[in-house]
Amino acid sequence: MEFRAEVASSVGWPLFVRGSYNPLIPALSYALILKTAGRIYALDLGKDHHNPQCDYVGEKHKHRWTEQFRDKEAYVPENITADAADPVGVWRQFCTEAGITHLGTLRPPPPVQQELF
Repeated sequence: MEFRAEVASSVGWPLFVRGSYNPLIPALSYALILKTAGRIYALDLGKDHHNPQCDYVGEKHKHRWTEQFRDKEAYVPENITADAADPVGVWRQFCTEAGITHLGTLRPPPPVQQELF
């Protein structure tokens, strides 16, 4: 499941946020994207990551923009305590940490269809 939403910026930056969720793994990603540069800030849960320096960061990590590595360098966020099976809880924590004020409602994803046979 995925979503994309425009982000209103007080200084007019062309931003949007993209979210994706795979309940079968489970894996969850939220990314803040600057249309002119690409992903500038992101949170991934349930996906392994190795930094360019070859250090292993793990399945819970945030990407931040640097001139040297662009969005390829990640770190373990201590302030994200919800897990990938709680996309709404993670969204709230991501918004708080990223300074995003979300005025809408993010609903939990629908249940996964099990095999028919």
